[in-house]
Amino acid sequence: MNLQGKVALVTGSSQGIGQAIAIHLAQAGTDIVIDYRSHPDGAKETLAKVEAAGCKGHIVQADLSIIDDARKLVAEGVQHFGKLDILVNDAGVDGRNADFWDITEADYDKVINVNLKGTFFTTQAFVQHLIQTKRTGKIINISSDHEEMAFPHFTTYCMSKGGVKMMMRNLAVELGPLGITINNIAPGAIETPINTKLLNDPVKLNSLKQNIPLGRLGTPEDIAPMVVFLASAAADYVTGATFYVDGGLIRNYHEQ
Repeated sequence: MNLQGKVALVTGSSQGIGQAIAIHLAQAGTDIVIDYRSHPDGAKETLAKVEAAGCKGHIVQADLSIIDDARKLVAEGVQHFGKLDILVNDAGVDGRNADFWDITEADYDKVINVNLKGTFFTTQAFVQHLIQTKRTGKIINISSDHEEMAFPHFTTYCMSKGGVKMMMRNLAVELGPLGITINNIAPGAIETPINTKLLNDPVKLNSLKQNIPLGRLGTPEDIAPMVVFLASAAADYVTGATFYVDGGLIRNYHEQ
């Protein structure tokens, strides 16, 4: 895929899936706005790898649970590169593993404010930029199998991803006439820092693998190529869809 001349903003791109996405987009020719909240060393590592791929990068610190930060992130990206063509909403948190009846308001706000509110207002600022500059663009949300699949004891997480699913479907209709496409990628169980506890628990890890038809956890490199495809001209007629990249987990999952 050739994305020469494009500029992408990738939220949460200091580590994990977001970092892999930024690198793969750069390898396809895209300049990258690198976003981080609390991992500056990771953002610098992403920048080095983007530049090693022959593209330019720009780092912006933003806490996407704060609306002004989401807007600042888009504005600084535009100011630095002159435009944005692609938005990848990757930043997210999984929240507290707890029974529904024990979830506090703080637990709820932590997840919803990043995963749903942050995604909403970052997308809004990006769309406003496209409208103001009279250009088309691509929005790609990194969602989760749990936009569709129940995950007991993580109700707020599932709610947030379900909300992103419906936002995507609604905006596909609303933004389509403007030439703006929007799609979700739904990873399954991926080897990222967010899953460190699982990766260090052989019993739970092996139990999970038994639910994955391909027999292994995914890696960030399994997710990133789908982003490149959706960001490319090859996907110009694709909008309003969720693409499951999960080794078949969603078709075979059951609680042990």
